[in-house]
Amino acid sequence: MDILNTLVLLANFVIVPAVTYGSQLALGALGVTLIYGILRFSNFAHGDTMAFGTMVTVLVTWMLQSWGVSLGPVPTALLALPFGIAVTAGLVLWTDRVVYRFYRKQKAKPVILVIVSMGVMFVMNGLVRFIIGPDDQNFADGARFLIGAREFKEMTGLKEGLAIKASQGLTVLTAVIVVALLFWFLNHTRTGKSMRAYSDNEDLALLSGINPERVVAVTWIIVAALATVAGVLYGLDKSFKPFTYFQLLLPIFAAAIVGGLGSPLGAIAGGFVIAFSEVTITYAWKKAAAYLLPADMAPDGLLQLLAVDYKFAVSFVILVVVLLFKPTGLFKGKSV
Repeated sequence: MDILNTLVLLANFVIVPAVTYGSQLALGALGVTLIYGILRFSNFAHGDTMAFGTMVTVLVTWMLQSWGVSLGPVPTALLALPFGIAVTAGLVLWTDRVVYRFYRKQKAKPVILVIVSMGVMFVMNGLVRFIIGPDDQNFADGARFLIGAREFKEMTGLKEGLAIKASQGLTVLTAVIVVALLFWFLNHTRTGKSMRAYSDNEDLALLSGINPERVVAVTWIIVAALATVAGVLYGLDKSFKPFTYFQLLLPIFAAAIVGGLGSPLGAIAGGFVIAFSEVTITYAWKKAAAYLLPADMAPDGLLQLLAVDYKFAVSFVILVVVLLFKPTGLFKGKSV
């Protein structure tokens, strides 16, 4: 029974949260890796693009709720999500036309575009804070749990209860659907194949008649969709706070680089590597050890390697190690 209790405990506080968080990071990292692979620069505004898309979705959700629109146990945010994606896509396309296109035509070095994206990041961050404020905001509807801890205990007779939030189940399901659609699009549509060709060899793609501006526009639209979906799923699972999305930029970039910057499959793998690393290192293992060890060997301390407040340090350390020893990442993306 102690082993079963340990497994349930770890599922509740390590496995389920890490899989959920990993799904959110994977979607964010996919957006970063698409921009790097096709437009050839690291987009530091991606975290605030997520924040902007989530903000729009929150505002539309509140509007629908004020009209009495509800999906019952399913978050109303799912109805608002297409509006968030559309507005965010419009913003990033406008930003590309006004800002990035000039530097693209000048054949500016990637480092210049990185600096420009940092400027865009601060503008978007300020815009989001100005519109919705700097404080925590909630979507405030939908079912809270798919299964509750008390309900699980009654069913199994175990000491430990497994609680799975509806937002966690929704995150994993949505991530699977979005990733499947993205890979189908990239591998089985003419536009997707054009994007891959443009990424592999820009000059050869142009000679074969591929329209670069169309490829760029489609890339930004896909990135806006990925950023908004990732941001909304994170907001539903936790809460929406603009500065949090600015902080998420570090684990998202770490996920993209660990997997191989420019590799979509690597972005997904990297998301889960970072998520499981952060969760396991910041988890207090005292209770799990108490189940498995004899009573006289039970630990006094928390057995926590790092406080939760420092979880982003885990991403940073992993990022530095990968850049030092394997800069192409797990799936051999483009060298950073």
